[in-house]
Amino acid sequence: MAIPGDVTLQHVVFDDAALAADPALYLRTDAVRCQQDGLHFKAGGKARFDTWFNALGIGKWARECHLDGVFLALRGRGEFALEVSHVTPEGQLSRLLACEIALDGRGERRLDLSACLALPKPGLIHFSLGARGPGHLAGARYLTRAAPTAWPHLAIVITTFQRVKEVRQTVTRLTRYLAQAEQGAQMRLFLVDNDRAGAPDVPGLCYLPNPNLGGAGGFARGLLEAKAAGCSHCLFMDDDAAFGMENIHRTHVFLALNRHREAAVAGAMISNANPAHLWENGAVFDRRCRPVSGGADLRDPEQLWRIEARALAEKPPGFYGGWWFFAFPLAGLRHYPFPFFVRGDDINFALANRFRISTLLGVASFQDDFADKESPLTLYLDLRNHLVQHLTIPALRIGRFGCAGIALWFILRNAVKFQYETCDALLLAWQDVMVGPRFFTDNADMAARRAAIAALTRQERFSPLPQPRRAPRHWFAAHRWRYIPLRPLWRLSLNGHLLPFYGLWANQVEIPARARSSYRDVWGSACITYLDASGTRGYKVGLSRRRFLWLMARCGATWLRFVLGYGALRSAYGQAYGQMTSRRYWRRLLGLERTP
Repeated sequence: MAIPGDVTLQHVVFDDAALAADPALYLRTDAVRCQQDGLHFKAGGKARFDTWFNALGIGKWARECHLDGVFLALRGRGEFALEVSHVTPEGQLSRLLACEIALDGRGERRLDLSACLALPKPGLIHFSLGARGPGHLAGARYLTRAAPTAWPHLAIVITTFQRVKEVRQTVTRLTRYLAQAEQGAQMRLFLVDNDRAGAPDVPGLCYLPNPNLGGAGGFARGLLEAKAAGCSHCLFMDDDAAFGMENIHRTHVFLALNRHREAAVAGAMISNANPAHLWENGAVFDRRCRPVSGGADLRDPEQLWRIEARALAEKPPGFYGGWWFFAFPLAGLRHYPFPFFVRGDDINFALANRFRISTLLGVASFQDDFADKESPLTLYLDLRNHLVQHLTIPALRIGRFGCAGIALWFILRNAVKFQYETCDALLLAWQDVMVGPRFFTDNADMAARRAAIAALTRQERFSPLPQPRRAPRHWFAAHRWRYIPLRPLWRLSLNGHLLPFYGLWANQVEIPARARSSYRDVWGSACITYLDASGTRGYKVGLSRRRFLWLMARCGATWLRFVLGYGALRSAYGQAYGQMTSRRYWRRLLGLERTP
């Protein structure tokens, strides 16, 4: 039974049928069955909760939040051996508590773990249970007695476009959760529909039809409505992300108990293609995006404390959270989103507003990773946002040659993969940024640019492959150690563009789309077929010196114009930035007020 003043920091989650998560992300068991009503133990059965979804990052909670003790509460029936362990940020494991407990099936059994708050280096804690006989664990939670002075009024904002079925399922799950959540009355759900497809028949939903100005326009609209509704905090979520409802609870409580007004929570991302590994647990932007803890195996307890150790460390400059799950305070908000349409708006928003961002164990979204979505259009958007970040955020200024180097790096890394249509789109992005900030206002809906890029993308789009198709030709394995001396040659020649007769002796390879960012098989190849997940659709590209030389000539001319005009360009973005990220700007752009 809950006692007045108790606050649940996090519930122990046994599984979530809505997610395609590996069971080892929740618990590790032996002779235990997981059913809808909880865990059923055979005699001698064991369950460990040193997992991504169920370990408690007490070091972060203690540092950032007001806590009055920490307790573990268990519900169920049976006799168990309980052990609670503590892991320091350096990975040192120690026993915090070990005892025999009996659960009677009528109420909670509470155990005081407050000693962990006095440890010199609190990291994370977790527990394990061993059944003395048949037993049942109906539920478990970590809690504190510290009640917040006021619960945040949280606006949950989802922006959607042409995902009617998926978003209906998501908002239905959310409204059901909010109807029964302890603090559900302090949360309100907003759906911004950039497709104007019509309101889902879901009670309690605030439906907002919106012109299609991308994610930036959708979330800006949600932000405007959240402020108008008197909300204190906002949570942005993607319409293509799957997440557990416990995400909402942990985030809400963390914000409620937090010591800092500027506290924000960034959810991790886990790729649907690799659901046992992190894509990122927050990221750092400096010339490019660098995922934090990317690739970490969430099933490995040792990697778990390393993830938490990085999360406890001081955040590096440029740290931000993606809008697939990002909660933040509205008080003191300096800037609304920049009108990027999509891509990079979350980076700019986080860095311009200087939030105090934390990540929490178990708070994550499952979605398709960016490699699966890569196209000439998405890379066009990526380069635009990279350049604008460095032109608008003072802390990111790297000068004219640094900015020009970013554009060249984007183009050359695709040229060596013979993706010349992508290179054309990237060159267009560079030139569009050089028009100045008015380009983003004039093209806020991206209609003209989407059509232009679609028109130039004739080859680099997935389509059915001829069957049977010619087998790949591997004269040599370019990634093997014996070919290491040749790698500088491939790089200096830009993968054969400057070598005679390269196409006669180079490889012809097939590469899965998700590996497009890898150069393992690109070097030493003159013809590449990229395959989709099914392996039956793809596109084929190959070396063309004529297209490459024409591309380099245009890059040289654009580089010279950019370098010579950099000072005026930076000044123009600096002067326009405040106005273009203001409430009034977005009300006008969204048609919510008339232009005088």
